[in-house]
Amino acid sequence: MISHDDILQTLRRVRYPGSKSNIIDEGLLRDLHVDGFNISFSLAFTKTGTAFTGSVARAVKQALTEKFGSKIKLDLKLIPYSPPAKTAESAASNNLQNVQNIIAIASGKGGVGKSSVAANLAIALSQHNYRVGLLDADIYGPSLPKMFRSEDARPMAEKVDGHELIQPIDRYGVSHLSIGHFVAPADAIIWRGPMASNAVRQLIQNTAWGSLDVLLIDLPPGTGDVHLTIVQSLSLTGAIVVTTPQGIALADARKAISMFQNDKVNVRVLGIIENMSWFTPAELPDHKYYLFGQGGGSLLANETAIPLLAQIPIIQSICESSDAGIPEVMRLDSPLSPIFAALVQSLAQSLNLSLGK
Repeated sequence: MISHDDILQTLRRVRYPGSKSNIIDEGLLRDLHVDGFNISFSLAFTKTGTAFTGSVARAVKQALTEKFGSKIKLDLKLIPYSPPAKTAESAASNNLQNVQNIIAIASGKGGVGKSSVAANLAIALSQHNYRVGLLDADIYGPSLPKMFRSEDARPMAEKVDGHELIQPIDRYGVSHLSIGHFVAPADAIIWRGPMASNAVRQLIQNTAWGSLDVLLIDLPPGTGDVHLTIVQSLSLTGAIVVTTPQGIALADARKAISMFQNDKVNVRVLGIIENMSWFTPAELPDHKYYLFGQGGGSLLANETAIPLLAQIPIIQSICESSDAGIPEVMRLDSPLSPIFAALVQSLAQSLNLSLGK
């Protein structure tokens, strides 16, 4: 016979995504009943019907089936939970309660076009009528203000429920914010790791993100302090890893994937994007030149069993558009538009979002 303790011990193996804790210690379990092989209980979330709660429910079912076999009959309910009122010190962190999905855009190596991918993906999502936010978490090399032509913008703080919260900049249908909005473009930020991590934490917790379908976080290259701050402070829905086909970039992309899949992090990698896949000259539209190698993204996808979401070619106008502060997908005739439209569809299916809602 299955006992309550058997269930509790099994559920303690189900990690609460984005934290070091499990769903029992996080207090999600409600109304546990066991009768032979009939098991029923509820999991309480502040928000239900999201990709995050769905992933937890799938992990629970898998853990119980692996432990007790397919003969169990599980009645699992996901119920809403209203937490007690926040104290004045913690109320500001409640600003993410209406953000449905938080996705990290990562790369192990710098220079692979991660920020360009993040900017164009954010706008593509907005073009499909999603409510989108974009946080530039690259403290030492912020680039989104230039890409969004918002270098001169200076975000203001307004009182929200009695707390001063930064209002993000709205451009091209995307609410975005960067440390670059608070320093001069030519000024270097010379901070140790803890200072950079604290700055990222403040940008997350002290910003009025409002109601969003997706919040994208453009991570810095590597796997350092800022990355740990993000995964420990937030319940990430998942991560996307950007690479080029080059072997050196793939080696660092593997490290980024390994970071997210570490049992102390446990963040789902939604997919891989191969950037700079090939170059096609305008005068030779049927030719492809593989400047950084060929098939690296597919190789990494097969090796890790993670989907290859897109291959993005090198186009001269990408650089020109980024420097001009008008991301490439803003051009209706851009060859990248159908690529990013397909990428949005893939993410919508993965996150159970409805296109064009």
